[in-house]
Amino acid sequence: MDLDKLRALHSKGLGVTAIAKELGVTKGGVSKQLKKLSLAVVKNVVLESAQKVVRKNLTAIEQLQKINTAANDILNTLLKLIKGDKAALKDLEKHADFKLKDPRELALKACSEIRGQLSLQADLFDKMYNARYTAEFQEEVLTAIGEVKPDVRKRIIQRLKERGALRSTVSIL
Repeated sequence: MDLDKLRALHSKGLGVTAIAKELGVTKGGVSKQLKKLSLAVVKNVVLESAQKVVRKNLTAIEQLQKINTAANDILNTLLKLIKGDKAALKDLEKHADFKLKDPRELALKACSEIRGQLSLQADLFDKMYNARYTAEFQEEVLTAIGEVKPDVRKRIIQRLKERGALRSTVSIL
């Protein structure tokens, strides 16, 4: 059965019966191949999603670090004001047009923001770890198979490539 043609017909929205007729095969054969293709697509989506998660999370973490630096600067300034630091009070006098709420209340809000950022950053690191772990696990399995039976490893890699289930998350040696 021509898997590329099967994919194309399925993508067009044809049902199992129509695909079977078009390819001259049984409905059971079409169903079986579609199930295999579905599993390959799920695996492929997981691997591609892992790459995207890592890229997006790196950008998000960089942005969070900028926000965190600003929040910490604000918190430090507020703490200086609360302690009565003369330089901080003098800086505040330069901006008499600012209407500042109670610095203690603002400091609590800054602390809350920083806690929220830390929680989000921990979630992002967790997602990145899981994405990397998936890629490392796949590579380790292929390496172990290659050590036992190099020809089997090559056949597995070839089949995964044919199904589109192996992407650049795994470096092929």
